[in-house]
Order: sequence, then structure tokens, then C-alpha cells
Amino acid sequence: MSEQTPADVQKTGFETRAIHAGYEPDPMTGAVIPPIYATSTYKQDGVGGMRGGYEYSRTANPTRAALEANLAALEEGERGFAFGSGLAAEDTLLRTVCRPGDHVVIPDDAYGGTYRLFAKVAEPWGLEHTPAQVADPEAVRAAIRPGQTKIVWVETPTNPLLNIADIEALAVVAHDAGALLVVDNTFASPYLQQPLTLGADVVVHSTTKYCGGHSDVVGGALVVRDHGLAEQIAFHQNSIGAVAGPFDAWLVLRGLKTLGVRMDRHCDNAERIVEFLEAHPRVAEVVYPGLPTHPGHEVAGRQMKRYGGIVSFRVTEGEAKALDVCAKAKVFTLGESLGGVESLIEHPGRMTHASVAGTDLEVPGDLIRLSVGIETVEDLVADLDQALS
Repeated sequence: MSEQTPADVQKTGFETRAIHAGYEPDPMTGAVIPPIYATSTYKQDGVGGMRGGYEYSRTANPTRAALEANLAALEEGERGFAFGSGLAAEDTLLRTVCRPGDHVVIPDDAYGGTYRLFAKVAEPWGLEHTPAQVADPEAVRAAIRPGQTKIVWVETPTNPLLNIADIEALAVVAHDAGALLVVDNTFASPYLQQPLTLGADVVVHSTTKYCGGHSDVVGGALVVRDHGLAEQIAFHQNSIGAVAGPFDAWLVLRGLKTLGVRMDRHCDNAERIVEFLEAHPRVAEVVYPGLPTHPGHEVAGRQMKRYGGIVSFRVTEGEAKALDVCAKAKVFTLGESLGGVESLIEHPGRMTHASVAGTDLEVPGDLIRLSVGIETVEDLVADLDQALS
């Protein structure tokens, strides 16, 4: 087991790193897959004599260490950290970087759970936030409070409106203000986008989504490029304790091995569904960064490998029709979350983004979000066709 990825693996292609980074075959058995170290504690060789740096599994576990090294290699970062959920990762980061009285800029269409964390948990603690259009670097600059803003927090693509933030431009804006640029890379996954290489300081993932990829695990991750910040996060990860368990870490690590091939299929299917929806008379608007008409198309094309597997669209007959389409879908499963092999359909206003109802972040009632899976695409198109009829 190796916490650090060998230099020869770091220099290889994405799919090779996804399969090999973070773990070398066991020297005793030759096992090519990391074991699940279901242990809470470790025998020490005398007082303070840890074997391989392990003493207690909240602090470090070999299965989690393999996942963390793999994530760091895929995001081309200094160090990775695995948590029990994406929100646990976010909360740990906030408590590492911020103090009461500090300020954070967030997307004006942030994921509902992230907004709830800022508005209902961090704000009573004393952390202030301002929503801004992250697709507009000057709007973000205007929202920054000099000397008070510690983080510029962006999602790209955003959830569920799929706005695109220019990571390189926002890195300049954040760093000019002495703030960190944090990028939630969940929608793109490390396969389609590596924010740290574009100037971001921290990458956030809900590994529940594309990283795990099979809707069978809940997890989160942080990847950073600065050694000093990594040491601070390591301290808080251990002190707060919201770590990924060994079985959950193993499931995410297994999912990452096929991330590249899955993402290509997600993207292929999404592009075909966008083509279908664009031509449908009951669809008022299709929101997808791969469309030339999308305002973030050029930026997405520059910083992403492809445009992703999430498609949002608005129907012509209002919220009632949107709810009807969600109810009629059969191959698309009505459910929250995204990024699994199966296709999901949801109504953001009533489901994932219900927490922002009545705020400036409220999403349109006629909006439907699709997480396009890897099924036979003709079956997915036919299902949407009957649901829209």
C-alpha cells in the first residue's frame, strides 16, 4: 500500500492513473486491488512506534489512503482527502479556512445542499456569504469584500442551470483579493476537467456521483495543490472526523477505475438526448454547455474535455407539465442525485433545490434536470418522447 503515487504513474494518461495510482500490488500476495482494511486500530511497535504511519483509522486507513492518493493523481494535486459525504468535505474546508466574521462568494445558482450549508449552518456560526453570477468574473469581483473574503466558491457546470465559470479568470480575481478559489468539480468529474491545473486552489467532489458512479455509496473529497493548506486540512479532517469508511473508500476507488469509459458514454448519450429535445415542440429551452448557443460554450470547450452527462430543459406548459413528465418517465428513474450508470430525472424546484425556494437562488418551476446514464440511448430517447406526449 502506498499513500504517494510513484512518479512514473503520475506521468501517465488519465485512464492509466485511474487504475494504478495510489496502490501497488500487495508484495506478499500480489493482490492487484486494495483490500478493505476494516479495522479501527493498529498494533504499534512500542509506544509511538507506528507501522507505516497508521495508529487509528479516523486519522488514517490504508484503503482510504489509496483513494486519497488516486484522487490527487487524477486531479493533478498535492494531496487528496476522502470524507463521509460531499457536504462533510465542504464543511471541513470552511472550518479550516474561515473564521466567524469572514466572507465567501458563492454561485447564485448553487447546489441546494451547499446553499443550505452556507445559509443555515455557516451563517449562524458567523460566516457571511454573497451570491454572484460565477459565469461573470467582474460580477464575482464586485461581490468580493476586500480583507474579508476568504473564498471564492464556484461550481462549473453549476447545478442545475449548467452555467460555466471561467476557472482561469476567476483564479486571478480570487488571488488578487487574497482569497482561495474553490471549484466544485462534481458535474465535470476529474476526467472532463482538472481545475487545479487552471489555477484553482481546492477541488471539491461529491464522490457519490460520477467518481463512485454506481449509486451505491455516499462520499466526498477535497484535493489541494498547496502543501501548507494540505497540512491544515489533514489536521481538521482528523479533528472533525467526518472521514470516509474503508468500504465506502473501496467502492469509490473501484468506481474511479472505469470513470473514463463511463464518462465518454454519459457524454455520447447526453448529446443524442440534447438533439432530440431541441427538436421537440413541448420543450421551450434546452440547457447544455455543448450547444453553440449556450453562453458558456466557448469557455467550456476550452477547459473541459467534453460537455458532460447532465442535461436540463424547460417545458412549454409550465410547472404542472414538468411534474407530469417526471411522473411519466419509466427508463429514467425519478430520483435525486446524479452521475450513476442509470439515468435519473428530477424536478429541481421541488426536489434537490427545494431549500432555495423563495430566495434569489430559486430555480424555474418548469425546469427538469436529467442525469443521463449509460443505457441504450434509443431507449432513453423513446422514454422521454412518451413522457413528453
